[in-house]
Amino acid sequence: MTPEQVAAACKPLVLELGEAFSRCPSTQRRARLLGISGWAFYITGRAGALGDVRAETVAAALGFIAPEAVADGWDAAARAVPPLEVAAANLAECCRWGVDRLGEAPGASRLAGLLDRAVDAADGSAMPLFAAWRAMPLPDDLSPGARAAVGLLLLREHFAGAYLLAVRASGLTPLEAVLAGPEGEAGAAACGWTPPYPPVGPLVRRRIWAEAVTDRLVSPAFHALGQAGGAELVDLLTVARLHARRG
Repeated sequence: MTPEQVAAACKPLVLELGEAFSRCPSTQRRARLLGISGWAFYITGRAGALGDVRAETVAAALGFIAPEAVADGWDAAARAVPPLEVAAANLAECCRWGVDRLGEAPGASRLAGLLDRAVDAADGSAMPLFAAWRAMPLPDDLSPGARAAVGLLLLREHFAGAYLLAVRASGLTPLEAVLAGPEGEAGAAACGWTPPYPPVGPLVRRRIWAEAVTDRLVSPAFHALGQAGGAELVDLLTVARLHARRG
């Protein structure tokens, strides 16, 4: 497999596993313990690694969520908890989920090692959210399951950052990219965009082009694994997804 092929094969697996912890009921309970809503925790948990910045900066980094929806979550959380504290709580929930759902998965230690290598090799240029997360301090004694979950979180932000760059290069707006995706208007509504929406038909070809460019932008991370390591990563991610779903 070429690095681009590894990126394309890994992408749906990383996107699913890298955010699965955010939908866990325990993660939602952590939000309540901090005194903020689940939405505020999601927005600030992801973007809090940037530090104490304005909501406009957060919206630019996240890209695909409507700026008004970003501001609602970010500003509400900031009134109660510092952003970095929310990001640290988000990271703790990610690690907990990794221990629970990936710790007993076959090859968890090897998966964590491959993910670590990919994250270290990834180019963070023009991807501030990925770079901020990669700079977040981690505990020294993480288990393989927790390490794998953190690696998945980081790679997910790398894919998301690369896709945002590719979408803008294609001439699409973030809203148009969401509308042209598999969830269409439902996805746009979930991301806080309000109708009326532009027609989707002319957008699909550009979105497909952006997907291919995303794979190219992310491919240096997988080049570091070599052909055998890249294929092994795809296999281990497939096993991990099955294991996590059963859990």
